[in-house]
Amino acid sequence: MRKMAIIEKIKDFIHNFGWPRIIIGLFLFSLFIMAPFVGVNINTSLSDTLTRFGMNSIMVLAMVPMIHSGCGLNFGLPLGIIAGLLGGTLAIEFNFVGPISFVMAMILSTPFAIVFGWAYGKLLNRVKGGEMMIATYVGFSSVAFMCMMWLLLPYSSPTMVWGYAGRGLRTTISTEGFYLHVLNDFLSVRIGEHFVLPTGMFLLFAILALIIWAFLHSKKGTAMTAVGSNPVFAKACGIDIDRTRTLSVILSTWLGAIGILVYQQSFGFIQLYMGPFFMALPAVSAILIGGASVNKASITNVIVGTFLFQGILTMTPSVMNSVIQTDMSEVIRIVVSNGMILYALTRKTEATR
Repeated sequence: MRKMAIIEKIKDFIHNFGWPRIIIGLFLFSLFIMAPFVGVNINTSLSDTLTRFGMNSIMVLAMVPMIHSGCGLNFGLPLGIIAGLLGGTLAIEFNFVGPISFVMAMILSTPFAIVFGWAYGKLLNRVKGGEMMIATYVGFSSVAFMCMMWLLLPYSSPTMVWGYAGRGLRTTISTEGFYLHVLNDFLSVRIGEHFVLPTGMFLLFAILALIIWAFLHSKKGTAMTAVGSNPVFAKACGIDIDRTRTLSVILSTWLGAIGILVYQQSFGFIQLYMGPFFMALPAVSAILIGGASVNKASITNVIVGTFLFQGILTMTPSVMNSVIQTDMSEVIRIVVSNGMILYALTRKTEATR
């Protein structure tokens, strides 16, 4: 009987967690096992994986509010990223330095995120049923529009503008001297020469995840989930569906803005122009790989999906390079990244258990 109970628990675990995530997890585990045997430092690889998790986790978290409200996967994430880019560049323009620079970047990006999210939400309320298609257009068009605006906006900081013309922002802007590694270095834990735990990024993600979790369990959050699950029932209960959906889009846009600032401080550069264009698909794919669907997502899906996606993206190129003794890291990274994105998008209708 005890053996049968254990077997049933294993079956329940497989059923709940899903074979795809188990297979991806086992593949990632096998890469970590192989790493020492092919000359890859396991401490460096684990540190890089955790750093990438911290860099991308908040942008994946940005998917949760819109999924709960029934707006689907946020392919319009570049709109929130643009709000974050505006906050980051303004913090540099006003010459804030150190940790205060990062705090001011978050504060300055918030009004943009609220306005952009409000307008974005109003648009999605007019196209119910086709949100993800319109969100994709919004993301692409906003990036194209900002490619012109980055040249026209009246920035004057010599750190950011093109030196020859004295106007228009550069393609990449260094965060060194402003908010470079302010979270990576905050309470960081170093073990040996190769392992560093970026505690600050994990703490900020934990705080925001707790806020989202608490919000989703509040009265407004429960109403948001009801709108996503059964809008007819929600309307009968007196819930303002359009207002609730708009609130979810504003939250998602704001999280996208904060997420790109966290990414920038770790990466070391602000990437303008076409930079935001490539940020939505990895975030969407990560939460789907984590077990979310187009109508249901949780914090657990964010954590599992981001770790699996970024872990494989980090480990596969380094292990494969060592195996074949050739530097093909960028080619392998593109193949693996696009492969996971394709896999995740083909499973977008899978419901979370």
